[in-house]
Amino acid sequence: MAENKFKRIILKLSGEAMAGSKGFGIDPETVMSLAKQIKEVVDQGLEVGIVNGGGNIWRGLSGSRKGMNRATADYMGMLATVINSLALQDALESVGVPSRVQTAIEMRQVAEPYIRLRAIRHMERARVVIFAAGTGNPYFSTDTTAALRAAEIEADAILMAKKGVDGVYDCDPKLHPEAKMFTKLDYIEVIQRQLNVMDSTAISLCMDNHIPIVVFNIDKPGNILKAATGEDIGTLVGGK
Repeated sequence: MAENKFKRIILKLSGEAMAGSKGFGIDPETVMSLAKQIKEVVDQGLEVGIVNGGGNIWRGLSGSRKGMNRATADYMGMLATVINSLALQDALESVGVPSRVQTAIEMRQVAEPYIRLRAIRHMERARVVIFAAGTGNPYFSTDTTAALRAAEIEADAILMAKKGVDGVYDCDPKLHPEAKMFTKLDYIEVIQRQLNVMDSTAISLCMDNHIPIVVFNIDKPGNILKAATGEDIGTLVGGK
């Protein structure tokens, strides 16, 4: 087995990654494909934590823009991430990967409450830990959750899985064919250029705690393993 660049990683999946080509809801075939790719990472000897978005089911910001109370809309979004996390856990278990869902909002009948040391012990025992329900607080994104959990469990990197793009570009490649992709960026450059990597709170957390971010295309099978093992793929934010 080749030596890995990272030992412990956080994989950030968008809700749309669970929906596949449907664009909404949960596509079982897509989730199973993700589970098999995550299994490859675990088999490589890495410790894996996962943070799911919930945009395939509900977006809190969209609800608040239509008159819903922002806190209520955000709590609904947190519950959407729990649904996605349970679906991913089921797929992981079916391919032989032990996993645990830990939620920032307590719901003991379906998942463990988030406890930092317990999460670390699970990962040390080759169990995948899926961090659900965001930070447990409204007004914070799942990007911020990924940065916060990465800092708490002392992860070596965050792997940001993006749909439809290979990395970070200087402008939207879907609208501008001449857009250029960065291979390396500093945290402050991401903030100053307002590049679509993470929200500013998440980027600042990563910068303060020196957590590198690898942004890559989730649509290409095998890319999760490439990113996790430190291959040159996508865009590296921070790091060496």
